[in-house]
Formats: sequence, structure tokens, C-alpha cells
Amino acid sequence: MYFDEIDFEDEVLDALDAMNFVEMTPVQEQTIPVIMQGRDVISCAQTGTGKTAAYILPLINNLLTDNHNPDYLNAVIMAPTRELAQQIDQQMQGFSYFAPFSSVAVYGGNDANAWDIQKKGLTRGADIVIATPGRLLSHMKVYNIDFSHIKYFILDEADRMLDMGFYDDIMKIVNQLPKSRQTIMFSATMPPKIRTLAKQITRNVCEIKIAISRPPESIHQMAYLCYEPQKLAIIEHIFQNKKLSKVILFVGKKNQVHEITRSLKKIGLNADEMYSDLEQKERDYVMHEFRSGRVDVLVATDIVSRGIDIDDIPLVINYSVPRDAEDYVHRIGRTARAANSGEAITLVSLEDQTYFYRIEQFLEREIEKLPLPEGLESAPEYNPIKTSKKSVNKKNKRYKYRKPNNNHKKQ
Repeated sequence: MYFDEIDFEDEVLDALDAMNFVEMTPVQEQTIPVIMQGRDVISCAQTGTGKTAAYILPLINNLLTDNHNPDYLNAVIMAPTRELAQQIDQQMQGFSYFAPFSSVAVYGGNDANAWDIQKKGLTRGADIVIATPGRLLSHMKVYNIDFSHIKYFILDEADRMLDMGFYDDIMKIVNQLPKSRQTIMFSATMPPKIRTLAKQITRNVCEIKIAISRPPESIHQMAYLCYEPQKLAIIEHIFQNKKLSKVILFVGKKNQVHEITRSLKKIGLNADEMYSDLEQKERDYVMHEFRSGRVDVLVATDIVSRGIDIDDIPLVINYSVPRDAEDYVHRIGRTARAANSGEAITLVSLEDQTYFYRIEQFLEREIEKLPLPEGLESAPEYNPIKTSKKSVNKKNKRYKYRKPNNNHKKQ
């Protein structure tokens, strides 16, 4: 289906034409008409399916056609991270270029000037607010923000927001909004907690589910079966055999980021880190260095697995196996973008075999298992049955990590 088949206002069609948007993705085709009808919607769609345009375009169109008051806040879009809020803001600016609307992005950081800009937008009635929950609540505690004219409330990556502990913050904001609003939720997964939230904040909701995509064939997926202490030596081997830059290494826990980054630097890799507690200036600097190729390895939590678009990432390494198959798809989807090919390597420790097996079942394929590098002791057998934590720890202790040589250090 093509965008010009939808009854969009001229201002929206002009923006689509200027941005060369022609054909809809499945989530856009199924969601846009329902939102334009004014119904509450909960849509299950992953990052990379065009979901941002699926709610921005009908939102702009509805603001153009409904009887809203331009002197007040009319729409609130919530996002879990600053990076996603920034990207939504960028798309909003593009799609609303020909429309007479103002928007303000409200997210954290130490920039006093940014706080003042956010304050003006919130207190003087920007048409559309794009915000992270914590930052919006910070403004609400200081200023009297009038939400009484809000007609549209959108939650993007709702599952990620709940995973990050934003439920109470979301409900505090919802309680300030008119009950007569239109509520739209987008979530990559649909666990019970999302359905519970939907029941609390929506009315007569229409549920739209888009099948979760498998990774493209252009991603060569591989795995090493290993013991936990062997992982660093495997990474050193990977970089010894290939001249690599712009590699993302995903870890499951924030407290592992510092430790692994230090370890990578010790073996001669130019590594930096990205996680949720970094200040905005620090994030921007790290991403600039990574994009420019001055950082070889970005050690990151799942904050980077969604919403960060860099087209020339050759390799993604899963230092730890993600617990959900969808998270695996999001992570490795950072490579092989824009018609490029890419590689994804997962380090599967003994305790992660069950989770990795679930991923293989989801993908309906067996991922290639690579032999361990020469010099390492034998790998554990792939037997993805639940192993007791005690037995796993006992086996891991047999394999002490030996400091590798640094022959591949950059000169």
C-alpha cells in the first residue's frame, strides 16, 4: 500500500514527498488508518519496522483536522531513553515541516540551556511533547504544567519502559491527563504486564500485532560454546584475525560494562562504553567517537540495541546471551544495515545454553558453532538443558583465564 492512498492532508503528503516516503511498511499500513479513526491502539511491532512514522503521521494529520487549541499542549509522546526521544524528535521535525506545529523534546542531561528550552515548550504550550518519563516528572515537580488539553498520549517501546522501572512514573503522568484522550501504545513484545498497563490506560483498544521479523540472511550468525573465563581470549582471537572497527559488544548487565571495557583495553583494543547512567554529553561524545571509527569496540547494554542507526557496523558480539529472542534480533540487527552484510557472534557460556537454544527455536534454525581458538581448553558440550547454578559454577572454576599476549596491539 502507498502513502498517497491514505486520506492525508496536503501538509503531510508534501512532507512524505520531500522525504521520499512512498510505500508503507506492514505496521504503517495496519496502524495508521485505525489511529486516524481516533481509536485507542496497542501495536506489537519491533524497532526497524517503521513504527515511529506509524504514529507520527496520523498524529500530525489528526492535529491538522481536529478542533485543538494551539495555545496548549495537545500531545505527549513518551520514550524510554534519550536516544529514542531524540530520534522521534528528528522524525517529527521532518514529517511536520509543512505543518504549523511546534514540538519540544524533553530528556535528561546537565545542559542548563536545554532545561530552559524544555521549560518554555512545556509552560507556553508546544503542540507536541516528546519526553522520557523521569525528565518530564522533574519539570512537573517544579512548574505548573497544564495537561488539560491533551488529546493524544503515545507510549513508544512500552515494554522497555516497564523493564526500566518506569511504571510508577508513567502512571503519575497518566493521572494528569484527560480521560477523553486517545491512547496509543507500541511495544516490541506483549507480556502480561503490558496487557495490564493497556487495560488501565486505554478504552476500547484495538490490538495490532505485526509478526516479529527474523534476522536478514545478510547477517552471518555464529557462536562459540565456552566457559565464562574463556570469553576474553575468544574476543582477542577475533580481533587478531580481522582488522575490525565499529564493533558493538553487548553485555547483559550494567555493572559488567566497566569491567569488560577495562579488560578489552588491557589486551590492546580501543574500547569505550555506553549505558543508561551516562550523562547526555558523555553519550554524545562516545557515539561521535564510535561513528568516526576512533573507537573499535563499543561495550554496551541493550540501550544501544534499539533506535541507534549506524549503517557500517561489520560485527556484533553478544558477550552474554540475551534472555529474550526478540532482544537477540534487536542486537544483531545493528549490523547488515542499508544493504550491507555483517556478522554476529554470540559467546554461549554453560549457564546460557538454555537461553541460546530458545533463540535457535525462535529462529527455526541451528546457528553455526565455531571451534574454540587454538590454545584454549575444550569447549563444553552443547546440551541445552537446565543445569543447576552450583554445577555450572563448579565447572567454570576449572578454567582460569590466562592473560593473552598483546601482539596485535596497535602501533
